[in-house]
Amino acid sequence: MKETKKLQESDLYKPIQSHFLKEGYEVYGEVKDCDMAAIKDDELILIELKLNLSVDLLIQATNRQRLSELVYIAIPRPKKYNPRSKRWRNICQLVRRLELGLILISFSGNRKKLEFIFDPTPFNRKKSMAQNKRKRQEILKEIDGRSQDFNIGGSSRTQIMTAYRENCIQIACYLEKVGELSPKALIQMGTGKKTSSILIKNYYGWFVRVRRGIYVLSDKGRIEMKQYPDLINYYKNLIRT
Repeated sequence: MKETKKLQESDLYKPIQSHFLKEGYEVYGEVKDCDMAAIKDDELILIELKLNLSVDLLIQATNRQRLSELVYIAIPRPKKYNPRSKRWRNICQLVRRLELGLILISFSGNRKKLEFIFDPTPFNRKKSMAQNKRKRQEILKEIDGRSQDFNIGGSSRTQIMTAYRENCIQIACYLEKVGELSPKALIQMGTGKKTSSILIKNYYGWFVRVRRGIYVLSDKGRIEMKQYPDLINYYKNLIRT
């Protein structure tokens, strides 16, 4: 049985060399610690070769940017390559932000295929922020909807206290303390403009409509809200009796 040859970084060199030679560049390997250098007129392109995309590769490539604005990283095309996956899109976003180019090389028998995923170009931070304006507003809105910080940053497998959940707890506290209330009365007490929607959708099953426009706290809500003693105390102290 024929053994499959283990891929080496040097295997990436030839297909990239062939490409740039066809484009009219002179190509050299291992030039002053650079894996590859391609030059045409005054244009110098530097390429770093690795079998995996790693932090070390990114550091190495960004160090090369001291020597040229045109720096690529080249890696074998991943076996489970999915350009639409969130992980891959995040990787590309990082490489773009570092103003590096990305080359993938796929190997099928004796065939080698080169893919220029993107070229090294200046990263436009203002454009990026403009494109993500809605997400920024969502963060600010979420912060505005929280009374205090009830979460530990970096926690995993723990329930996150969102502005929506806190709003539900606030409504539950007021219903438990006062009894039957309408959305209008709750809003006047400070539960906010989403009160009616929260009561109608009843996502957690904490509320019961006893008659048109009047709500009380359900048994489920009475039990589950006890998980949040700090918030319960906070909101109950706000109620003016």
